[in-house]
Amino acid sequence: MRVEIDLQRATGVADLPEEDDFRRWAEMVLKGRRKRTELTIRVVDEIESRNLNRTYRGQDKATNVLSFPFDAPAVAGSDLLGDLVICAPLVQREAELQGKHASAHWAHLVVHGLLHLLGLDHRTDQEAAEMESVEVTILSRLGFSDPYSDDQRL
Repeated sequence: MRVEIDLQRATGVADLPEEDDFRRWAEMVLKGRRKRTELTIRVVDEIESRNLNRTYRGQDKATNVLSFPFDAPAVAGSDLLGDLVICAPLVQREAELQGKHASAHWAHLVVHGLLHLLGLDHRTDQEAAEMESVEVTILSRLGFSDPYSDDQRL
């Protein structure tokens, strides 16, 4: 499997996961799903997250992760999966409030966002249960505990 990540650090937060961490998390999600993948992971501050969330989701607030799938024309045959935008200050605060290790929360958000890029969603209870089950399985394989065990929701 080959995963190419364009990691963009557009935040003042200094304590971020390493590129190898993002790659390892992405590879676990994509294992058995895609042979080659390109994606962008942009780590931002709250202003950019809020602006994007307002523009694309109609919600005037920062959010932890946004997923922007790339829908290539069939004739293009691109390996580009899409973009993830992750709000670093919000990830730090959520991890602290939820009593989670920061890397566990980062991994969860990367897994969650990538599953959105692959077409999974959580609009209905059935979709949410399926997506959460896949997340828990992937995170377990990465050595992280169930992020929903305390009924925490993204």
